[in-house]
Amino acid sequence: MSRPPRIRPRRLLAPLTAAVLTAGALAALPATTAHAAGSVVKVTGNQGNWQLSVNGQPYQIKGLTWGPSVADADRYLPDLQSMGVNTIRTWGTDASSKPLFDSAAAHGIKVIAGFWLQPGGGPGAGGCVNYLTDTTYKNQVLDEFPKWVSTYKDNAGVLMWDVGNESVLGLQNCYSGAELERQRDAYTTLVNDITKKIHAVDPNHPVTSTDAWVGAWPYFKKNAPDLDLYAVNSYNAVCDVRSAWEQGGYTKPYIVTETGPAGEWEVPDDANGVPQEPTDQAKADGYTRAWGCITGHRGVALGATMFHYGTEYDFGGIWFNLLPAGQKRLSYYAVKRAYGGDTSHDNTPPVISALDVEGGAGGVQAGRPVTLDVRASDPNGDPISYEVLDNSNYLDASKQLVSLPFTDLGGGRLTFTAPDRPGVWKVYVKATDGHGNVGVETRSIRVVPPVVSGTNIARGKPATASSFQPSYGDCPCTAANAVDGSPTTRWASDWSDPQWLQVDLGQRTSFTHVQLLWEASYAKAYTIQTSDDGRTWQTLRTVTDGNGGVDDFDLHGTGRYVRVNGTARGTGYGYSLYEFGVYN
Repeated sequence: MSRPPRIRPRRLLAPLTAAVLTAGALAALPATTAHAAGSVVKVTGNQGNWQLSVNGQPYQIKGLTWGPSVADADRYLPDLQSMGVNTIRTWGTDASSKPLFDSAAAHGIKVIAGFWLQPGGGPGAGGCVNYLTDTTYKNQVLDEFPKWVSTYKDNAGVLMWDVGNESVLGLQNCYSGAELERQRDAYTTLVNDITKKIHAVDPNHPVTSTDAWVGAWPYFKKNAPDLDLYAVNSYNAVCDVRSAWEQGGYTKPYIVTETGPAGEWEVPDDANGVPQEPTDQAKADGYTRAWGCITGHRGVALGATMFHYGTEYDFGGIWFNLLPAGQKRLSYYAVKRAYGGDTSHDNTPPVISALDVEGGAGGVQAGRPVTLDVRASDPNGDPISYEVLDNSNYLDASKQLVSLPFTDLGGGRLTFTAPDRPGVWKVYVKATDGHGNVGVETRSIRVVPPVVSGTNIARGKPATASSFQPSYGDCPCTAANAVDGSPTTRWASDWSDPQWLQVDLGQRTSFTHVQLLWEASYAKAYTIQTSDDGRTWQTLRTVTDGNGGVDDFDLHGTGRYVRVNGTARGTGYGYSLYEFGVYN
């Protein structure tokens, strides 16, 4: 049997949840066990004709992954109920879970309750466990998980137990070759051991295990026969899950525990070399398409918890969340339609049909004005308000969105000041309608140093420095690197104050402009100086509030030597300059 193509490792961390349990953070058990009118949940039927039942009634999972805090359960679960959602999924179960289970039960919603196993969360997440030799970890989870099952098995909010998340794929970041295969066998064997212990404690709720690709299922088929059903997280490839199941010869049904629009790891790169985020409309269509493919596999796919009912307002939140910062998007309404919620009286979000960067997105000058052309409309005729934000994820892995001052020029033209740090940034435009809805589109821009008229008379000239870093990373980082005309090589100093870098222009020369392109290790305080003899210096400019990026000055001076004299570092490292340009 052929195995479906392996999912490319994710560049976007997911899931977006704070409920993850690691081996070192398993909470203490409560002293008493809570009892309520629990449900009897079964996987019934036979090969290719299965269904889930709750208290003897057919149950199709119409779900979403759960993002808000447990404290906000009563606030958000009525909204989920209005969407037609009957199930939520979590990634961790501990002492804090009871209020969520109780609130879910009170609102007619059930929970796929997760248990976290390392290195869960997909490629690159979590810590590495040796599943062949780490008996302490294995015994801990074998003891801990069934105790939480015993605590909550009679809670009416529980639908099923989900052991692990994306670890079969994630183990590739810990091991390789034959050892990876042994670890995957050992991990899935542990999942089966946990499953048997859960069944012994709670025969009334099924047990599944989630992974990030259907390539994990052969390991479960081989080593975890006690699972009641399989589970997979699959986004753009979700419509391929059916053929993988059919080709794999499996004898258990499955659910999809995460799905939605194409993820960052599944889309082509844009002209600036970063993943091209789908439009709001494409994301909404992704949920509709996913649900169609899941429901199309009748008798085998028992439903889904699509990703993600979250309010996080950051890089990943804009990519996936149905309601970032509590504002509803096109995707929210797409899921509501798919699950049969009443949308007849809904006011729906503005739609941004185009977002362009005037002059092109490949050479935006740092610190200079940028104009965006936005075409947006509101289906309900509501007035549209805009917000412009940026994000530096592709420079420094920051997920934060920063709201920017901008000017609305009218006609959908919005002007803001470009970041002063070169590299690829993402720019976001939010369009809100005053009714709790939002449309969001984003583009990448490549920020470059401002173009300077004149000649860089420092380029290629002899340069010296108080110190330089001889090795580590991309070093040696000598003084000459700062005057070689390349924005990818740099001078880096020792990690102390003060430090200086000077260039010898060869003779006394006049100049009118200086441009400094800092690496991440920048100068918070420095002076620009000139000298005729390299000993006596005249200060032309003093900076005390440097923040890195590009410092671009009209600065008139004369001298044979020009020096940057750093007096206070902006980081705990040294001073680091990509380029030191002196122009006449």
